[in-house]
Amino acid sequence: MSICLRSAGAIAFTVTLLAMPAAAQTPARQSNMELAGYNDLQARSAYQPVIEKQGQRWIAYIGHHAGVQLNPLTGKQEPNGTSVVDVTDPARPKYLAHIPGEPPNASGGGGALMARVCSGAELPHADKNKFYLLRSYGVTAHEMWDVTDPSKPVRLNVIVNGLRDTHKSWWECDTGIAYLVGGVVGWRTPRMAMIYDLSDPAKPAFIRYFGLPGQQPGARGPTPESLHGPISTGPKGNRVYFAFGNARDGVLEIVDRQKLLSGPRDPTDENLRLPVVSRLDFPEDVGVHTAFPLLQVHLPEFSKQKKGGVKDFVAVVGETTANDCQEYRQMLRIVDVSDETKPTPVSTWTVPEASGNFCSVGGRFGTHSSNESFAPVYYNRILFIAHFNAGVRAVDIRDPFHPKEIGYYIPATTANTDKRCVGDGAGQQCKTVIQTNNVEVDDRGYIYAVDRANTGLHILQLTGAAREAANFAAGN
Repeated sequence: MSICLRSAGAIAFTVTLLAMPAAAQTPARQSNMELAGYNDLQARSAYQPVIEKQGQRWIAYIGHHAGVQLNPLTGKQEPNGTSVVDVTDPARPKYLAHIPGEPPNASGGGGALMARVCSGAELPHADKNKFYLLRSYGVTAHEMWDVTDPSKPVRLNVIVNGLRDTHKSWWECDTGIAYLVGGVVGWRTPRMAMIYDLSDPAKPAFIRYFGLPGQQPGARGPTPESLHGPISTGPKGNRVYFAFGNARDGVLEIVDRQKLLSGPRDPTDENLRLPVVSRLDFPEDVGVHTAFPLLQVHLPEFSKQKKGGVKDFVAVVGETTANDCQEYRQMLRIVDVSDETKPTPVSTWTVPEASGNFCSVGGRFGTHSSNESFAPVYYNRILFIAHFNAGVRAVDIRDPFHPKEIGYYIPATTANTDKRCVGDGAGQQCKTVIQTNNVEVDDRGYIYAVDRANTGLHILQLTGAAREAANFAAGN
């Protein structure tokens, strides 16, 4: 709300009060980052946020983990699915709709983790006046929704169902090619790539399956870790960066996009290797949850040397999966891929545990994911890392050889914040703690952090020296 104040000199001014988390339990901590707005997301455990400009409005679509919560808009208990929030005014985010997901079930299904949105004006064969939401449905399917009116989503079709699992998909809005992640019956892994042409969202067209050799039907020997998610640079960059093994035995594959889409589709070892430019296998304690390309980075330090100090990198982020530091801590690792055939890790970054005694406060401590937007305001300058109980961290990556933290925000817990436990029976210990799960940015420079432990959506902005590292002129 806004309050009009009048000074003794009769000069009126307005103070805007942000929507704040209700019933804060543990206060927020911050450095060079502040809260711009908040929404509780109906106390649903949140995963992937994406932000789309629709006309003059900015709409956030947020995927959720399994669970059931009351939707006050309908008065019904609904299985966690997709939240739709108008964030045009970050100080007053408005919850528009909840699209129910798959009900929780004994096999571990439920929710609708993944969300991607494209405008019909971008897609080659879509209705130019519409907007489309591609989302997972629990562990069994991927769906297409018409979200032209974000308050009234309408399901168009089910692209594929009968799956064993789903996860982080990627959708090229300029071509319509989608890299869906899931488990096709017969494959030896619960997560591989199912590539579709969704240039006309109403008419999905299957292209091929893709995964690591050893994951396909009929293979022998150990099965490599599952695909976690791809990121494509489209036809212009002609690369797809595949992340396998989110928490251990990670694999980064750099794939020739054209060869992937046009090559032989029979999933033999030879055909699965054909489009691969290079593959980097990490040791057991390194996962690859997100592989985000940082291309054509200008390095003033090397500007007088060969190739003028321009290099390519991939930011590799692993996912920490255990509470109370009882497993490997995952970190940000930056890999030099200037010579794609010889990817070379050059630096690492993590939050120092002692800076917040993070192994003692409960929940997961370590990285989970980075933002995935190529928004010019931050691209090749600042990477935002979701770090579970250490909140969201802003990392200056202008010199990828020496990434450094320049800001952070650890949200306050609320009455909705769920507990995180270790142990069993009488020895079980539970703590209420923030679990910043995923993070995204928009072209305006706002940062969107969502919480795995039901604490909602925090819309953030940089302040101080951290803001100076961004390129806000690019967002205007």
